[in-house]
Order: sequence, then structure tokens, then C-alpha cells
Amino acid sequence: MSSSDTPAPANPSTPPQSLVATVKQVPDKVSLDGLEGQWDAAWSAQGTYAFDRTAERDQVYSIDTPPPTVSGSLHVGHVFSYTHTDVIARFQRMRGKSVFYPMGWDDNGLPTERRVQNYYGVRCDPSLPYVEGYQPPLEGAEGKSVKAADQQPISRKNFVELCERLTAEDEKQFEALWRYLGLSVDWNHHYQTIGQTAQATAQTAFLHNLARGEAYQAEAPGLWDVTFQTAVAQAELEARDYPGHFHKVAFHAPDGSKVYIETTRPELLPACVALIAHPDDERYQHLFGTTVRSPLFDVEVPVIAHTAAEPDKGAGIAMCCTFGDLTDVQWWRELQLPTRSILVRDGRITREVPEWLTSERAVALFTELLGKTTFSARTAIVDALREAGDLDGEPVPTQRKANFFEKGDKPLEIVTSRQWYIRNGGRDADLNAALLARGEELKFHPEFMAVRYSNWVSGLNGDWLVSRQRFFGVPIPVWYPVDAHGEPQWDAPIVPDEAILPIDPSSDVPAGYTADQRGQASGFIGDPDIMDTWATSSLTPQIAGGWLSDPDLFSRVFPMDLRPQGQDIIRTWLFSTVVRSHLEHDCLPWANAAISGWILDPDRKKMSKSKGNVVTPMGLLEEHGSDAVRYWAASARLGTDAAFEVGQMKIGRRLAIKVLNASKFALSFAGEGEVSLDPARVTEPIDRAMLAGLADVVDRATAALESYDHTRALELAETFFWTFCDDYLELVKDRAYGAGSLEVSPETDSARTGLAIALDTMLRLFAPVLPFATEEVWSWWREGSVHQAAWPTSDRLREAAGDADTSVLTAAGHALAALRKIKSEAKASMRTPILLAELAVPRAYLHAIEAAVVDIRGAGRVTGELRLEIAADGQGDPAVQGGIVVVQSELGEAETKVKQPRA
Repeated sequence: MSSSDTPAPANPSTPPQSLVATVKQVPDKVSLDGLEGQWDAAWSAQGTYAFDRTAERDQVYSIDTPPPTVSGSLHVGHVFSYTHTDVIARFQRMRGKSVFYPMGWDDNGLPTERRVQNYYGVRCDPSLPYVEGYQPPLEGAEGKSVKAADQQPISRKNFVELCERLTAEDEKQFEALWRYLGLSVDWNHHYQTIGQTAQATAQTAFLHNLARGEAYQAEAPGLWDVTFQTAVAQAELEARDYPGHFHKVAFHAPDGSKVYIETTRPELLPACVALIAHPDDERYQHLFGTTVRSPLFDVEVPVIAHTAAEPDKGAGIAMCCTFGDLTDVQWWRELQLPTRSILVRDGRITREVPEWLTSERAVALFTELLGKTTFSARTAIVDALREAGDLDGEPVPTQRKANFFEKGDKPLEIVTSRQWYIRNGGRDADLNAALLARGEELKFHPEFMAVRYSNWVSGLNGDWLVSRQRFFGVPIPVWYPVDAHGEPQWDAPIVPDEAILPIDPSSDVPAGYTADQRGQASGFIGDPDIMDTWATSSLTPQIAGGWLSDPDLFSRVFPMDLRPQGQDIIRTWLFSTVVRSHLEHDCLPWANAAISGWILDPDRKKMSKSKGNVVTPMGLLEEHGSDAVRYWAASARLGTDAAFEVGQMKIGRRLAIKVLNASKFALSFAGEGEVSLDPARVTEPIDRAMLAGLADVVDRATAALESYDHTRALELAETFFWTFCDDYLELVKDRAYGAGSLEVSPETDSARTGLAIALDTMLRLFAPVLPFATEEVWSWWREGSVHQAAWPTSDRLREAAGDADTSVLTAAGHALAALRKIKSEAKASMRTPILLAELAVPRAYLHAIEAAVVDIRGAGRVTGELRLEIAADGQGDPAVQGGIVVVQSELGEAETKVKQPRA
């Protein structure tokens, strides 16, 4: 029969709890080995974690599970955070909810492309034709970086096929690891961010954004990664130290004097459009409103005042170039300065002499720079400045902050290009305020993480750049007409009918055109770009929930209950998902956000693949057992960074083994017979006291899990469990055996029933964290799965406990410790009888010890007199044995050891 206290709403066929259970078979020797494979197979066969899609929304708990990036291997940080989610999923399922717990694979984007390039030794060249049955030059060059020159160029379609092939293999390995870890995912609900459903969802949402005016394209300066040849969004930036040199360079005023600026990027002198100083800087008041001539390139540029200039930095006056950094973009935009870009997408100097360079020496020098890298151009310009006398002194080494793409190795450049954007409040005060309000509406766990969201939204300075110049991703679903002169009409995109989505504009043809009109005058061209991976991942609730493909499912799971994720992607994944849901559905995508901390290596540094300090988890799971690793993960609170500690895993393994052994002892009295769970049969004070304490633990652990504090719930259960094992089991062992009598006395029946009720409760308390050990024990004596049983409540426990005093167990435990200390100090066996013991007991404990004196005598092997007296004030140390003091004692001869089941 089920152990449900009440029928579970999500499992209406589950019967009420019986007052008896039948022990089927308890193994002679317990072990954790092999439980993962055994129970994963059973759960799969029995559909233990299947989502009940007939459940109404108020009986559903839905989770927007993070789709891990499929670009290599999972690391122990994934195990850490996904365990937190699984604990909540299991708790909610046992609370009677039908848990919608899908799994996705984030398989598009730059990490996958880079992995495929190295793994197969290829690179994508969209100009090449598709090759049927293509075989790559390499198979499995993992861990090696294959130089671009050695990579075989292939068509985009061939490249995408290789991406799909490799990610499919990775996904199998990921699923195997998740199953071994014991994630209670419903594997019937999984998706890929590059799959057909995800593509249709992302393209539909984009077209809706476009129709409502939330998506737009613009030719504008943007951050550009020269390695990956793609635009980069604000949310993907990392500021890193980068070595450079300050160069003191002279501009020439009309009166012949020199105006010195200090710059780390002299190669951008040809792109200079102004000198900027602070309006209150007295040194440059006479220059505001005038022009100066740039060195070497002889271009007249204005001197302008702006409050963003820093008087105490360098010379206090800076050159504004288009574009060296984001401040240049700000000045360019606010002061309406001209655009004089010289850097192109490959990070090199343009291959044409700009029209604004007219002097003979300017043209001659720039001709030497054509196509050079910024490093080579910088060297050439510094040499020319030195020769012209416009370099004051020699360059001074410095460390400067530069923006990097989070996955890139070189500083970002700012390149002007046509890109797609989605409005996110960066340039719209009303939308910004609305998204800040959404953040206040969302329940963050822990609460302090909410400020990271609000700080990010408040600091936005531009809209969300969603287009990428890559190959493996969801295509931007539009084409453009080409006029009679062969020019694309970028401002008149051709949109597809939503019914035919997903589409690929690079191969599909828009309605009203034919394939041979592609790229021709009066024909069309497809948008060559794909969407940023976050533009798809921001729709995971819609993808997993079946927004387009399964409206009935979507109505039962959306808005979802929980988004679990890492703290470092609040600004990307969390925020972008809020943006899409706000724009499309006018609501939050979920009610709660559970934010995990980071895993730190022994040097207290964040573990990450880029740092090379990660630990792959399968070896840990096999060595220590999944329950042990889950215990380590669950011991860390949400939002708190945790150290990678094998020692903590060993503690978790010890706990899981103790659960097996203590359970074996508790069930040993029944043989293959019935065990009572009837509260009325618990009559002895210490049994009732134990259940009263357990009732308090259940209430407090439940409250902790309801507030997403899984760590507190585990602490409560574990602390009680070790007291239960170390004190209660030892105290009641003799009474539970019944002194060898064939007839079970009420006192023995009370102990055995108390043990069974406690075991039934503790297995369910531990089930979310230790799913394998608890399921193993459950199978010895209960029907069904512990993970479909009802979460324990305190009602049945309090019914059994009555008005019991919880201090009875505490006091009895201290008294037993005092008796054992007598033997320890005498270096005698714990089975040595005590012929006489006189204990001084604090007044508050006296009644409690008297109530449990029979069990204390039995557990302490007191065969003679046990005297109790009230301790004098200050007689005992409360921290030692509860203040109980041994006044006098006498030991007998050690008994012959009789083998009994281990507890």
C-alpha cells in the first residue's frame, strides 16, 4: 500500500495509508553499489516521473529547466545546480503536484561551432555547394585546436549536418549522466534549441516582435569579435585587463601651438572626428568652438565640451574616433559627429583610402596601412609620429580595461554594420520601468539576487542585439527584395506565413518568387544571419511548454512556477526570458527564480571550462555514489558559492549507508511479516518523545522546502536521523528484541511500531536528496515508489506522540552517554555490565530520565542499582552529557558478545 497520508491529487489512484506494511525481503548485506542503474531502469519502466497532462493548472508544478550547452562535457558545477532543482521537483511531486520537469539541450551557437571545427577539422564557407554524403577529414580531434588554415572549407548545409551529428552524440552522454545522478526528469518532454519546434517558436516570436515594432534593424556601430566574425551583445561582455601603451600625441591648433592627447590606440588617428574635454576644464576653454588639425592625416576636427570627459585622466582631453570604445559611440551619438570608420569586420584596416583623407602625405601613409592588422598599423603610425615630431617621449606601458566577448580571446572592436535588435528598455524609459516592475513581481530565491536584475535593467544603454554572423543557429526568418539596380531593400523585409515556419531564407524561397531570382535584380535575397542563442533560449518556457505545437499543454504549465539558473546569467537568460514573455504574453514567464551559487576550486576560484579547473562528474558519481554527490550539492544553499569538497561527499555516502543499515535494523523484527504503523500502538514515553521530535522536524523541513531552502531541510532531517541512530536505536534495541520472548509485549510492540513510523517518515524526508538509498529501502517493505508517496505531515506523528515531552529522548541520550563514559574511561567493552551507577542529574532532566529509565538501564547494561539524584547548582557542565555527572560506579565482567543485526 502507499504511504500517503492523504490521496495525492496528481496520483488519484493512490490509496490512503494502511496501518500495516508487509516486509518482503531485507538483504543480508546492504550496499549502495549498482543502485543507480537498477532504479533508473525501474523508474523508466514504471513511468515514475511521468507528467500527468490531465492535471489542472493549480495541481501542476512546472519547471523551466536550464538546457545545458552541448559543447563538450558536463562538469561538477552542473551536478551542483541541477541537484538543487531536482530536490524541489521531488518535493513538489510528493506534495501531490504533477511536476512538469522537461530537459532541453542548448545546442546552437558559437561553442558548438568551435567544437565542430576542431572535432572534424572543418570550417564553414557559405559560398560552397552542398556535398552529398560528405565525410570530414577528422573524427574526434577533441582537445586540439585545429588552425583555420588547416580546416577544410565546406558548405553551410554540410557544416550544420556535422553540428547536428556531434550534438546528438553529446546529448546521449548528457542524458546518461543525468539519469545516473537521479534527476527526476520526464524524458518524454525534451527539446533541442536547434530542433524544429524551437526554430518555429523562435521565428514566430521574432515575427511577432517585428509586427509590433519591437524588432528592428539598424546600421550602427556595434561590438564585434574579430575571431568569431560576429556582433556581440552588451550582455555578453567581459571587461579584462589588457596590456597597452600610452602615447602622447600632438594635434595642431590654428595658432601653431600643439594640443597633446594621450591614447592607447594611435592607429585610430585617421578615424578621429573630434577632441573632447570637460566643459569646466580651464585648460581648454580657449579651444572650445575651434578646430585642430590631426597629425599625419591633416584633418580639421572640432574641439568640443562634454561632461563625460575626465579632466584628471591623462591630458584631460581625448580624441573621439569612430570607433575606439563605447565612450566614442556615446559622444558620436550625442554630439552628432560624422562617421569615419576605418576598421572592417576582419579586424583589419579598410582596404580603400577614405574620402576624408585628402593631403598627399595622408593618402600616402594610409595606403601603407591598407589591410593591416591593428597591431601592425599601430607600429607604422607610431613610427611616423616619431619621425614627424608629433610623438612626445616614448610610449609608456600600462594595463587598460578592454571589452572581450565572454568566449573570445581578443579585445572587441567596434564596427559599423547592419544588425537586428529587439527593444529591451535600453532606449525606452516606459519599457524599462515595466521590466523593472516585472523584477519586483518575481520572487527571487535568495531575495538578495533581485538587486542584480534591477541593477542590470537600470544600467542598460542600448537595445538587445539579436543577429549573429554565424552558421549554426535559428535563421532570421525574412528575405529582402532586390531592386532593378541589384540593391537589397533592407527596410522592406519579406516575411513568411507563420504556417510554414521554420524556414531557412538561405535555401527557401519567398512566396511570389522563384529560386532562380535569388540574388538577381528585381529578385530577392535571404537574410544571411542567425539569431543570437539567447534569442532562442529566452523562449524555453514556450518551447518546452508547447506554445505553438500543444496549446492544451501550454495552458497547463504556463506561466511556469520555477526558473532555476546560475547567478552569472541573470543579465542574459533570466532577463531576456522576462523581456520575451512581457512582450508576447504581458506576464512573467514564471513565479519564482532559484539562483544557484558557483562551485569554487581549492583556490576559491570559480570553476569554469575557460579556466581549465573543472572536474568532470561521472568519476565522482561512480566512486562515491550519486546519493553522496547529491548530498554534497544539497548541503549548499541557493545563491551561495560552495567549495568542491570530496570530504562532504564521503559524509553523504556514510549517511546513505547508515540509512540502509538503520532501516535493516528497524525492519529486522518482522522477518517476512507485517509491520505496524498504527499510532495507537505507540505507548512508551521515549517512543512517543522520539515521534514528537520527528513531528517538529517534519513541520520545519516542510516550511524550509516551501521557501526553497533545501539545505535547511536536509540539516534538520540529518541532525534528527543521527540522534535517532546514536541514541534512540541504542536505547530501545533491547526492548525492540523483546528479551527473546515469543510473545510480543505492549512495550516491545511500542518500540517496533515507533521504529516503523519513524522509518516511514524519514525515508520520505530524505527521498529528494538520497533518491536511490531511500527507494531501495522502500522496496523492502512498501508498494510503489517512495517518490510517488505523499510528503510526510506531522499529523500521524503527533497522534502517536500525544502529549509527549521531547526532552525524554534528549535526557535519556545524555544519561546513556554518561554510562558509556564510565566504560570508556575504564577502557572496558561497551558490553560490560554496570553493577552500580549513581548519576547527578539536572532538575529539568530528572522526570524525563525516570520516564525512560528501563531503556537507559538496558542500553547501558546496568544490571545492578541505578541511583538518580538532583545535581547541585554548577555541578555539571551542560555542554558535556547535558550536565549529567557520574557520582560513583562499579563495573562487572564483560559479557560474551552475541551477534545482532547492525543498526
